[in-house]
Amino acid sequence: MKQLDQQVARRLTRFYVMALTALAFLSVSGLLFIRKTLSNHYDDGRVVNVTGRQRMLSQRLTKLALLRTTGLSAADTVSFDSLLHTWSQTHNQLRNGLLNMEKTYTVRKSNRLDSMFAQIEPIFLSLRHSFIQIQRPDLSPSEKQAILNTILRDELPFVQQMNDIVFQFDTESFERVKTLERIEWFLTGATLLTLLLEAFFIFRPVVGYIQNIVRRLAHSENALQEANLHLEIANHELETTNQNLAAANQKLVDTQQELLRTTAEKFQLQIAEDTVRSAALLEGQEEERRRFARELHDGIGQMLTGLKLHAEKMKSINFPDEKQRIRFDELCSLIYDIIQTTRQISYNLMPAVLGDFGLGATLQLLAEQTARSSGLTIIFDGNRESVRLSPSTEIGLYRIAQEALNNAIKYAQAQTIRISLLQSQDNLALTIEDDGKGFSTKKGTKTDQLLSGTSGIENMRTRARLLNGSLTITSKPKKGTKVLVTIMVCGL
Repeated sequence: MKQLDQQVARRLTRFYVMALTALAFLSVSGLLFIRKTLSNHYDDGRVVNVTGRQRMLSQRLTKLALLRTTGLSAADTVSFDSLLHTWSQTHNQLRNGLLNMEKTYTVRKSNRLDSMFAQIEPIFLSLRHSFIQIQRPDLSPSEKQAILNTILRDELPFVQQMNDIVFQFDTESFERVKTLERIEWFLTGATLLTLLLEAFFIFRPVVGYIQNIVRRLAHSENALQEANLHLEIANHELETTNQNLAAANQKLVDTQQELLRTTAEKFQLQIAEDTVRSAALLEGQEEERRRFARELHDGIGQMLTGLKLHAEKMKSINFPDEKQRIRFDELCSLIYDIIQTTRQISYNLMPAVLGDFGLGATLQLLAEQTARSSGLTIIFDGNRESVRLSPSTEIGLYRIAQEALNNAIKYAQAQTIRISLLQSQDNLALTIEDDGKGFSTKKGTKTDQLLSGTSGIENMRTRARLLNGSLTITSKPKKGTKVLVTIMVCGL
């Protein structure tokens, strides 16, 4: 039976491949030829339109020349030079056989058209020379009138001969379409003839061969029915066995589902505990930072300010030794630097502008201060007066931006860092992007392992997760790094 199937398949495949190859060749050949001819016909139509436009342009130029000579005003405000350039350029392109419009069209011309263009060329040159001369401002009225007479004399023969050229183009295009119709009829006849030959020499022998195969298969059907009877009995016994196995499998599936459900609940509970623990830890850190910043500002900061005031009062004292004066000035500078450093530390711990003016103003101030201290170009893009969010959301986003900015300065070797804050009705996107050396984020690389183990980046991921948002880090070697935080703002 297997040899019979292979024999039938090979023979049918051979016949059908021959038949379909012939039909495909005729169909594809006809389609390609028709598409090429239609494309050429479209080009011919464009050429006919442009050729017909030449008549209108010559009449329009003649009208403008007449109005200029008589001094009358007209509603036609087109530039005479531009119109003359278009008319001359198009004529030369039609004569040379290449028309440059929205694309380059091939002007297909017969010997008759070449002869007609040769006949009209002297009239065209005379008209073009007259159009150019009539624009000269130094001509007298009589000279302009003489040039105008020349234009009026040559304009009618030019229009008539261009009209003949247009009709000749159209006639030759129509002849090409008639040729296409004849070829299409020929291809249709060849296709029908091919189908007729295939019916007699391929499909009819195949039908006879298949009938013979069907008769041989009918003799095998009775033996197959007897074998099926035995198989039904065996299938019934197998079905009973399968039902028993299905019951056992169902119990196993139920057990597995219960185990998976228990494991999932345990995992979710662990995630919830980790989230609560992380939130409490970060909240404790922020509270400790607030307390420490307040003590720096209200305690050490106030004492340093008092020390600075006392030192400034002592500037009026006349020191007997110049070295003592220099040391005192250095002491005053040191006190001022300590005050500035204390203020910067207090601001980094908990910026007061965050609670007063919001996240946008704080990020802009962070960019400006970091740019002054690092010497890098740090740009902030965003609305300073954006909609206020909850205090925890604002401080979380600020800490993420602060950590990402510090990483870019320390490790990226960047020259320009851009901080973007975009807020829509539904979500908020915070982006920190630099032009530094970047790194590979592929799984399994050393940089990826170092990245996953970095506490700063892990803190950013934790803060983004606590805000019900997502943090994405995109980077390539020598292509910079981009940190994107996206959170939902509904209800915040």
